[in-house]
Amino acid sequence: MIKGIEHVGIAVRSIAEGRLFYEALGFEISGIEEVSEEGVRVAMIPCGESRIELLESMRADSPIARFITRRGPGLHHLCLSTDGIGADDQRLRDAGLRLLRPEPSRGAGGCWVQFVHPASAGGVLVELAQCDDAQDEGESSDDSR
Repeated sequence: MIKGIEHVGIAVRSIAEGRLFYEALGFEISGIEEVSEEGVRVAMIPCGESRIELLESMRADSPIARFITRRGPGLHHLCLSTDGIGADDQRLRDAGLRLLRPEPSRGAGGCWVQFVHPASAGGVLVELAQCDDAQDEGESSDDSR
């Protein structure tokens, strides 16, 4: 079940440059991590009940690098928090929506994530994220699934 906005993803050429604006507003980065499978460095900025995620490409063939090449820096995706990503994944598939991954997988912060293709979401890339230990209530969060 969707609980709210988890974060808004912003593609930046560099976190060092991108963070300056948010720090001028009084925000602070809570952490930076690399998600090597996606070829991206991620900086999280707490913002009220949700966060702003700055996304910097680590390699030329990453999705963020391709996004910046086509559109320039800016809004990349909207992430919704869920407490049942497996059930949400199945509900979206049953509704005929196009998902980008065959099943939810681990993303930044160890969260389980799935992406809805912009063609199925009004032109917006939508990420679903479950950031607790279980993929769904009663399911194991074991990476071997």
